[in-house]
Amino acid sequence: MISMDHTGPIIENLSSELRRGLLALAILAQCRQPQYGYSLKQVLAEAGMDVNEGTLYPLLRRLEEQKLLDSEWQLAGESRPRRYYRINAAGEAALAALTTEWRLLAASMDRLLADTKE
Repeated sequence: MISMDHTGPIIENLSSELRRGLLALAILAQCRQPQYGYSLKQVLAEAGMDVNEGTLYPLLRRLEEQKLLDSEWQLAGESRPRRYYRINAAGEAALAALTTEWRLLAASMDRLLADTKE
């Protein structure tokens, strides 16, 4: 049996795993409009989903390698070049499928958790 003193790190780890699994869905949804890394990080944070750069940028590159996002470099005024990401047709199809899967899982979890005591 796990002592109560050790549950903090375990819960933190499990929570991190849950969030990591949902991050790709959140990124695809937010890249319907062109986003660069920092703007995407801000949008996600405003929605309550804080993500660090060490997680965000590798995931953006992976989604691009999987052909779900396209990217292009743009110059914005006098600032340095920024890489903007935008969802493409394959990404839209993946987003639709993942959204359906998320809604089914969320409904199932709501039913399963309805009988638990907080």
